[in-house]
Amino acid sequence: MSGHSKWHNIQKTKGAQDAKRSAAFTKIAKEMIVAVKTGGSGDPANNSRLATVIAKARAANMPNDNIKRTIERALGAGNTDSYESVTYEGYGPSGVAVIVDALTDNRQRTAPEVRHLLDKFGKGLGATGCVSWSFDQKGVIIIEKEDLDEDTMMMDALEAGAEDMSVEGEVFEITTAPDDFGTVLANLEAKGYSFVNAAVEMVPQNYVKLESEEDIKNMEKLIDSLEDNDDVQNVWHNWEQE
Repeated sequence: MSGHSKWHNIQKTKGAQDAKRSAAFTKIAKEMIVAVKTGGSGDPANNSRLATVIAKARAANMPNDNIKRTIERALGAGNTDSYESVTYEGYGPSGVAVIVDALTDNRQRTAPEVRHLLDKFGKGLGATGCVSWSFDQKGVIIIEKEDLDEDTMMMDALEAGAEDMSVEGEVFEITTAPDDFGTVLANLEAKGYSFVNAAVEMVPQNYVKLESEEDIKNMEKLIDSLEDNDDVQNVWHNWEQE
């Protein structure tokens, strides 16, 4: 995978999240509620999906009180939150592959909205599996280099259970198997590391470079519009940004 492009994409996504922190926390909370309900437990030690979401929440600097309240809300007898996980696949300008992860309480609302945006700014919605075959699911952890030693970082990452570590500009990019993400993150946290970004992601096997200004603007509008949708949790794509 193209680490430089990957980090550029993360920087853009993180900047958008920082500008809309409340909305980002709301989406993580929704994901946490689903993890508690599907996993049948509010204890991350007995619910691996919840452990992964909590790790993502901490990396996003979500306060511990928020995390605790969200779990208690999900466990509450009167809780009626009911979300369904849905994935949409399609194409952006010039055939850029796009995957949209959503959590919705109404498919009849979400699907037309996603379809409309892909039609408006891209090449439209595709069939299930049309682009996901060209992505790998990975845990991705980003740590700023600062004055950290590369060899030490590599050793600590591998000891923590990571698959690999690479240097991408001013950051270290650590990749894990999806099921190992929470454990690796916890092990690195225990060693005193802090994170710029950490999540289980769909990582492209290859990237598409957009040449025209119109395509670039439309791709930016597509990503921003999808991320602004309350039902959309994640937008993955293989656009190679400079």
